[in-house]
Amino acid sequence: MYSREYAPERITELKDNEIVVFGSNLAGSHGGGAAWLAYERFGAVWGQGVGLQGRSYGIPTMQGGVETIRPYVDEFIAFAKEHQEYKFLVTRIGCGIAGFTTHEMAPLFAKAIDLDNVLLPKAFVDIIQK
Repeated sequence: MYSREYAPERITELKDNEIVVFGSNLAGSHGGGAAWLAYERFGAVWGQGVGLQGRSYGIPTMQGGVETIRPYVDEFIAFAKEHQEYKFLVTRIGCGIAGFTTHEMAPLFAKAIDLDNVLLPKAFVDIIQK
């Protein structure tokens, strides 16, 4: 059961132990949306589309359907479990430029619902808990 704060709709600043989790592409071309913000402010690396990058974590969302995204979300969840020293603020990954709906993306994060160090968007939580 999710019983903590939600990730902010727009993440413009981070506390010392916080990491923004954003939708990327495999090429690491962080040209728009949360990816651009991660690149401009939080250390996302141009040319790196996956994983920890400065104070950000990229999950590719532009390479195909929802099932192509699932392994990267699972990898992120495993990473978050191993790194309790960080608080991960998940954006509405895949729901912008990638063109997926909240109903398509939210279930991918169901395994993160009980991780105290992962803050999900309220829209994701509402769908997961139904």
